[in-house]
This record gives sequence, C-alpha cells and structure tokens, in this order.
Amino acid sequence: MSKIRSFPDPWILISTLLILSIGVVMVYSASAVLAFHDYGDHFYYLKRQLIFAVLGIAAMFFTMNVDYWVWKKYAKVGLIVCFALLVIVLIPGVGVVRGGARSWLGIGSFGIQPSEFMKLGMIVFLAKLLSEEQSKITHFTRGLLPSLGLIGLAFGMIMLQPDLGTGAVLVGASLLIIYTAGARISHLAYLGLVGLVGFVGLIAAAPYRLKRITAFLDPWQDPLGAGYQSIQSLYAIGPGGLAGLGLGMSRQKYSYLPEPQTDFIFSIIAEELGFIGGATVLLLFALLVWRGMRTAITAPDTFGSLLAVGIVGMIAVQVVINIGVVIGMFPVTGITLPLISAGGSSLTLMLTAIGVLLNISRYAR
Repeated sequence: MSKIRSFPDPWILISTLLILSIGVVMVYSASAVLAFHDYGDHFYYLKRQLIFAVLGIAAMFFTMNVDYWVWKKYAKVGLIVCFALLVIVLIPGVGVVRGGARSWLGIGSFGIQPSEFMKLGMIVFLAKLLSEEQSKITHFTRGLLPSLGLIGLAFGMIMLQPDLGTGAVLVGASLLIIYTAGARISHLAYLGLVGLVGFVGLIAAAPYRLKRITAFLDPWQDPLGAGYQSIQSLYAIGPGGLAGLGLGMSRQKYSYLPEPQTDFIFSIIAEELGFIGGATVLLLFALLVWRGMRTAITAPDTFGSLLAVGIVGMIAVQVVINIGVVIGMFPVTGITLPLISAGGSSLTLMLTAIGVLLNISRYAR
C-alpha cells in the first residue's frame, strides 16, 4: 500500500499531552490525602500514574510510527485474544474483584482490565470487517447482524463482571463505526428500541441499578446511600465558582467524595480550578475529538477512516458519560475520565489508541 507519510497532527499530540499533564497533577491533588491514609505515602497514586503515563507515552510513540494498516492483519487474532481474556477474568480465583466487579487480572495492586483491551480490539476488528464488506452493511442479516452479534457477545461478557460503564463505551464506539460505514438509519432506530428494552431488563435484573436510577432522579431520597456519590460530587462542584478554591484546596477529597482520583476526579478539578479549569479540560477534549474526526474524514482509505472514528468515538463517549455522571446528568456508573483519572491499563490502552490515531493522521489527505 503506497501512501505519502508526513508529520502527525500536532493538535492531537499537543492536546493529548496537555490533558495527560493535567491528569498527573490532579491525580496527586485528589489522592494525596487518601493515599496517606491508606498507604502512609502521599505519592502512592502519583507514582503509579507516572509509571503508567510513561508506559503509555512509549506505547503511543510506538503505534504512532507503526503503519496503521498493520493492525488490520492481526484484527481477528486480537479479537479472539480479547474474548479469551474476558472468559479468563470470569473464572473464580483467577479474576480479581475490585469495587464489586470481577474485572481484573493481576497480582496485588497491579493488574489489567481485559474489558479495556476489548474496546480497542473490537474497534480494530469492526473497522477491518466493515471496510472489506461495506456494500453489505445496508442489509440487516448479511451486513449488520454479524457485527451486532459480536458487539452483543462482548457486551454480555463484560456485563457478567459486571461493568456497565465500559460496556456502554464499547457499544457506543462500535455503533458509531457501524453508522459511519453506511448502516441504514431505520435499522439503527429499531436497534435503539431493542437496546432500550434490554437496558430496562438490565435494571430490573439488578436491584442496585434500580437504586442508582432512583438516586439519579432524586438523590436526596437516600442521601447516605444510593444518592451519596451524586450529592458529594455536586458539593464539590458548587463551591468551585469561577476560579476554584485553589490547587490542592479541595475539601471533598477528605473522605467525603468516593473515588476522587478516578471516577469523580472532574469534581475535584471543578472544586479546585473552578469553571475556568473545568472548561479548559472540556475544550482540550473538544480539540482532540475535532482533530480526530478531521483525521477520519481525510484518511486515505476506508479502514483508516473507520478506525479513526472508532478511536475518537471511544474517547468522546467515555468523556460524555464520566462528566455526565459527575454533574448529575446520568446515573452513577463506574467509568474513568480518559487520560486524567488514575488508572493502569485504561490509561496505557488509551494512549496506545491515540498513537494509532496519530499514525492515521500521518497519511491524511
């Protein structure tokens, strides 16, 4: 495949590194108190974040310099490996339970989340499949149904952990690829109705999810239970005002707000850096998404275009869900803020995916 290679999109690279830098600073600010209480080390989470950030940056520069069509060759094998990891993590005694979900493989405090690998593996495979069989996508049974079957199987296995947040990101990014590939709006509309029924079924199957829905509608019905996280998050955001209380001056991180360094780190950003800090983070994500979509539009082939759409969709959907939860627009679900929240495999895999996006931008027309 002959293409002219140039320098990667500088705005994608700059926005990524700026968001990552903000994340490192805010992870320390949000976690220092908790880290000292639990581990006797203010820098516990910061050191872990720096390790995974360095690993992620190395992976990003590696994938940025590997021609993206190479991943097309290994898409099928990669998806099979991802499914195998999802099976292994469900085995009692092998998968590690954290936060009520059997989502981890590893030893001690270090581990990986197979569901994070599945997000990227599914994106690469769908980009390959739909770029090769794009003419079939308008046919429900021959084109759309096989893709939906794979997505549904992966989502079902992730829900066995259970991890609704990661499953929602997987489905959202995958559907965006399918839509971009040319699926009929009527088919997707019917699919949306089926998904709504399935979502109601998932809520009915687990009482804790129903509590989260009722807490989302009125968190003050159970302020010390299901509504606690939403209320404490809003208590953090409210006092931030325009400029915030100042870096390191959060009050909610003193054991009031659960998971201040991961799921609710944007609450701490809003509390310490105010509207200006929160808006800056959102603008940087908007810049990253915009340049990513521009890369998808100008990619030299269908595979590159769909792959870029999937990576950008994964980032955008995760940002929307996380911040939506933090500000009370969505029910509480465990999902991190990309590049900012404390994380291991999630941070490393996100930077790896952005490296692929940067490589696609090197061939943009």
